[in-house]
Amino acid sequence: MTENLDLSRIRNIGIMAHIDAGKTTTTERMLYYTGKVHRIGEVDKGTATMDWMSQEQERGITITSAATTCLWNDFVINVIDTPGHVDFTAEVERSLRVLDGAIGIFCAVAGVQPQSETVWRQADRYNVPRIAYINKMDRVGANYFRAVRMIENNLACDPVILQLPIGAEDYFSGIIDLINLKAYIYNDDNGENYTVRSLETEEIDQAQEYRNILLEKISEHDDEILEKYLEGQTITEAEIIAALRNLTVNNALVPVLCGSSFKNKGVQMLLDAIVDYLPSPMDIPPVKGINAITGEETERLTGWQEPMCALAFKVVTDPYVGKLTYFRVYSGLVKSGTVVFNSNKNSRERISKILKMHANHQEIAEQVGAGEIAAAIGLRNTFTGDTLCSEDASIVLESMNFPQPVVDIAIEPKTKADQDKIGESLRRLAEEDPTFRTRINEETGQTIISGMGELHLEIIIDRLLREFKVNANVGKPQVAYKESVSKQTRAEARFDKQTGGRGQFAHVVLEICPLPEGKGNIFINKSGGDVIPGEFTAAVEIGVREALQAGVLAGYPVDDVEVSLVGGSFHEVDSTELAFKVAGSMAVKELLTNAEPILLEPIMDIEIITPEEYLGDIISDLNARRGRVLGFEENRETRIVKGNVPLAETFGYATSLRSASQGRASFSMDLSNYAEVPESKSKQIIAKRYGLLV
Repeated sequence: MTENLDLSRIRNIGIMAHIDAGKTTTTERMLYYTGKVHRIGEVDKGTATMDWMSQEQERGITITSAATTCLWNDFVINVIDTPGHVDFTAEVERSLRVLDGAIGIFCAVAGVQPQSETVWRQADRYNVPRIAYINKMDRVGANYFRAVRMIENNLACDPVILQLPIGAEDYFSGIIDLINLKAYIYNDDNGENYTVRSLETEEIDQAQEYRNILLEKISEHDDEILEKYLEGQTITEAEIIAALRNLTVNNALVPVLCGSSFKNKGVQMLLDAIVDYLPSPMDIPPVKGINAITGEETERLTGWQEPMCALAFKVVTDPYVGKLTYFRVYSGLVKSGTVVFNSNKNSRERISKILKMHANHQEIAEQVGAGEIAAAIGLRNTFTGDTLCSEDASIVLESMNFPQPVVDIAIEPKTKADQDKIGESLRRLAEEDPTFRTRINEETGQTIISGMGELHLEIIIDRLLREFKVNANVGKPQVAYKESVSKQTRAEARFDKQTGGRGQFAHVVLEICPLPEGKGNIFINKSGGDVIPGEFTAAVEIGVREALQAGVLAGYPVDDVEVSLVGGSFHEVDSTELAFKVAGSMAVKELLTNAEPILLEPIMDIEIITPEEYLGDIISDLNARRGRVLGFEENRETRIVKGNVPLAETFGYATSLRSASQGRASFSMDLSNYAEVPESKSKQIIAKRYGLLV
């Protein structure tokens, strides 16, 4: 079956948006109209097919990306519904890494919101072609053209309007298609019954105006369309669609559509647009990677006759089958029961079963080929970002980068049995989620779990208690601070231990200097190969990196520093790797002490939507939280405040905001950067860290 599938008729797409923009609602309608489900699931009732986790159903939000496959006009559409909450941004990241196209969904009232910008930047990073769908045209305050302007201004792209809404809010009744200049009028809220009519007199001028804008935008990139347009020749619908498809696939334009998914208006036209404008696996460039043997860049062409190559992008724990590994096949065939090569781990693994997924429902498949997405059972040592390939044509594909966690919580198992269980449970959860980290606090012996926000850790703890049956005492959320240095300095350390037999000797000279934010920690050997042998240099690096795990101010991890090995000495007999590891660690502690260490805290971009009468109180409260107002926007009777605020000041902010606005204001946040903590605040944090009075 796979080998007979026409690759040009496959669409691998993702649904991405800010929380509450209508991603899952839109996906449910797509599944209904394609015949995948026979009843429309609703998010607010906890019946959505794609929100299958109990935590998702209870909260009415998407937490984990869910995959499914449906058919539309003989095209195979593989859909991944991604979360909209910033705490689960890793789910979006790994989905976009393996998708060919995406639909960005925007609320017609709120327009482009903070998380919309985040996921759009993620799609930019992977050059994913997109369609913009402006949803909720039936909502009070819906403004289609404002949302389009925000897409253009905030997302640094070139949107092109393909549809005009007929009416808005309660009067939203249909859609004008600018390509065929027809009006689609919905007769009821089911969306299946609509009539197609010619444009009425009062609609023609506006439709013709925006159709000309559409043709002009296409003409800027397509010489044939330009020539016809300038000469006044008729440009056919097929020519417009073909040109627009090419420009969308190449990320030159972003087609814009509209609708109301909840009222079942516009979803069928969105499905048509997916087929018409988003790329097939044949349209995307060959996937590039590194030849595992030669280290040279190589590529794989899309096709079933090519050597097998796939990327594992997600791992989940299934209560019935155990570990499930989701993967995207870029070339060749993956067959059930065969051995594949993990080029990242340099090891072989056997695929016992291949599954096609529909949310949490499974369908066994004998094989999958290039362009397809599936899940495998039996891959014990394969994790997110690993490449699976043929051993005789080994390749390592580009992996994924995930943000660092910003919130910590301490947990303590209640019994010895729980103590035994908690380590394995946390390990399995960390395998699933690359943004979830665990460590043991050496001072207190507590287990510290770290995540992207309060909600992220709340879900983790809920799963720990509910799925893994671990009873534990849970602490309060704490900010995941970092440490760094503010100046360059040099230090040396000598480890010389003689115990009668062979001794331990190492001597290193290290330099440290601060790096720009986001560079991470870098180790460079500037000493030359003659000063310290290579095997000892590697040991120094291990010692350095281990020492950077705990800074000298308050024991937080050190980040964004460059440590250079600039000198040292060794003994022909007494020098060991252990000695150089210890010496490297000793030198780092001295470096950190002398390099004017600083404490860093996460700063969040915040967007607050509030009625105007509460604006003053909300700004005053934000200022009191060390926040900064960066700008305002106006949308009818509401005001949108944009600013930033330290994460430490936002715990419990939702309750405070509800109180200040009588429940009428809302907010969203996204990690912006790490910044130095003011000295007075830094002293308080350090004192609290060590249990001292300020």
